[in-house]
Amino acid sequence: MRLIKSNTSIDFIGKGRYAVIISAIVLLVSCVSLGIGKLSFGIDFTGGVVVHVQYPHEVNLNKVRSALSAAGYDQPTVQHFGSAETALIRLPASAGKKAATVGDKVMNALKSGPPGASLQSVEFVGPQVGSELVNKGALALLYTVIAILIYVIFRFHWKLAAGAVAALVHDIVVTLGVFSLTHMDFDLTVLAALLAVLGYSLNDTIVVYDRIRENFRRMRKATPKEVANAAINQTLSRTLMTSGTTIMTLLALFFLGGPVIHGFAAALLVGIITGTYSSIFVASALALYFKLSAQDLFPPKEEDAAKAAKITR
Repeated sequence: MRLIKSNTSIDFIGKGRYAVIISAIVLLVSCVSLGIGKLSFGIDFTGGVVVHVQYPHEVNLNKVRSALSAAGYDQPTVQHFGSAETALIRLPASAGKKAATVGDKVMNALKSGPPGASLQSVEFVGPQVGSELVNKGALALLYTVIAILIYVIFRFHWKLAAGAVAALVHDIVVTLGVFSLTHMDFDLTVLAALLAVLGYSLNDTIVVYDRIRENFRRMRKATPKEVANAAINQTLSRTLMTSGTTIMTLLALFFLGGPVIHGFAAALLVGIITGTYSSIFVASALALYFKLSAQDLFPPKEEDAAKAAKITR
């Protein structure tokens, strides 16, 4: 049973004008939010305190969070570390103003929580280290996009590469805009999710591009618009099935995975939804805007060689 009929012929490229309006509005809102509200960086980037606490039995993390919140620690991040008996507690930079006593204060706060807590270590992440992580994270995204641009140019053509990169930038900006609007913490796990979104979105786009190249061979009398529309329709079932099953998994992580993985799942959810949208409406449409043609993908010499090979057969 197919999710989408094989003879589907939706005019995706013809609806490009509406997609442009939607993308322009979403990108504008995202950019304004990033410019005004900016991102709520987590401890990984702003600096803070990391406390390792050992328990003699499996510890209930919700009770640990409640004990810390009752003691006045705002937005503590608590997760298991290595085993169910160990808790890793992350506190904002303000909580570590008095570095010498922060471990004792945390242990005093945990007295109202699960019994048997023992302090293992206290680590401090300075704001300078956090600033370096921000810069390195931004560079990682930039280098990834540049590498993708070079890859698509060599595999296809610069016109398709421009469409692929525009789609990736679209996905990144929209995802960052959602985090800015919702004030969710942006930490290293979210950065890792963004890099995963780049790969996922590019994979969808490359599948469409491969089919466009094949269709230029088969549909010699068709216009570039008809070729692109056919390619998107032919891969639509695969795209929706892949995205749909991934989104179902991420929804389970988002609602059931707990606060530690909340940001990671949210970033992937937004990124995959926007990535699916951009691979259909943005990547191919922009390539057609640059007048993509069969001659771009198959230079005359290669075309003649292919004809000669068919004749000899």
